[in-house]
Amino acid sequence: MLDRLFMELRLLRSFIAAAEDGNISRAAARLSMTQPALSRQIKALEDELGVSLLERAAHSFSLTPAGELLLREGRGLVERVELLDQRVRAAAKAQMIRVGYSPSLTAGILAPAIEAFSQLHPRARVELSDLNSLEMVEGLQKGALDVIVTVPPNKEVAEVTWTPLQQQSWRVAVPRQHALMARASLTPQDLDGQRLVIYNQREYPDYWNLVAGWFKGQGINARIASECDGITSLISAVEAGLGVALVVERTACLIPERILLKALKPQPQPVCIAAGMLDKQRRDKVLAVFVEELKRAGETVRPPQ
Repeated sequence: MLDRLFMELRLLRSFIAAAEDGNISRAAARLSMTQPALSRQIKALEDELGVSLLERAAHSFSLTPAGELLLREGRGLVERVELLDQRVRAAAKAQMIRVGYSPSLTAGILAPAIEAFSQLHPRARVELSDLNSLEMVEGLQKGALDVIVTVPPNKEVAEVTWTPLQQQSWRVAVPRQHALMARASLTPQDLDGQRLVIYNQREYPDYWNLVAGWFKGQGINARIASECDGITSLISAVEAGLGVALVVERTACLIPERILLKALKPQPQPVCIAAGMLDKQRRDKVLAVFVEELKRAGETVRPPQ
C-alpha cells in the first residue's frame, strides 16, 4: 500500500514539474530524467486517474480542466506529504526517555523537571510508567526503563547509579473521624494498638521492613488492617476509616480533604528520593540532562510543611 502511495506521489511530482515548466524537455532536465521517461510517467498518471491531464500538440501542450485542478490541489498535497515525511523522520530520530515513578514520592518534582527538560530538548519524548518499587528496578535492569525515581533499595542493585533528589520526612495519614484527629502532632506511643494501613510486603519490601523495624524499635504494637498495592488504594483505605498510615510528607499533594497528615516526633529516618539509571547510560547526554533537571526540581521544590 505504501509502495503504491509513494509511486503515485512520484507521478504527481512529475506532472506538477511539467505543468509548471510548460515544457516536457525542461521539466525532464529539472527532474534529471529523459523526456520519454517523463512522458511515460504522466501517461501512467492519466491512466491511473482515468482522465486526460494534457492537451498535446506537436511541440507543446496545455492543461485540461482536470489537469488545472490537479495542479492546484496537487501542490498542497505534495507539500503536506513532504511535511509529514519530515515529521515522521524527526520522530524516529527523537530520543524516548522511559521513566518509572511513584506518584507519592515524585509529586511536585517530576512535572517541573519534565517541563524544564522539554524546553532544552523539545524533540525528546518522555514516557511515564506508574510502578511499584520492584517493577521499577526490574524494568531498569531489563532495559524497559531508562530512569526510575524511587527510594533506592536497601540491597545494592548492580550496575545502577543513584542520584539523590530530595530528603523527605514522615507523616501519619489520619482520617477525619479518627480519635487521633484532635492531636496537633503524634508520638510513636500514640500509634500503639492502632490499625495500620500499609503498602504490601511483596511489592514494597523496603517500606515494609522500615516501618516494621521502626515500630518494633519503638515497642509499638500495631495491627495490619490493610495491605495496599499503591498510593491510590492506600489513600482510599485510610479515607474509608480502615486505619492510619505512615507516608512521606510529599504525599500531601495527593491527599483528599477527608484525610489530614499529622507530624510524628520522633520518627523514622528520612527517606531519600533518588533517580536511578544504568551505569552504561551515564554517557548519554540527553539522559544526563533529564536527571539533572530532576535533581534541580528536587532541590527547588520543597516538600509541604
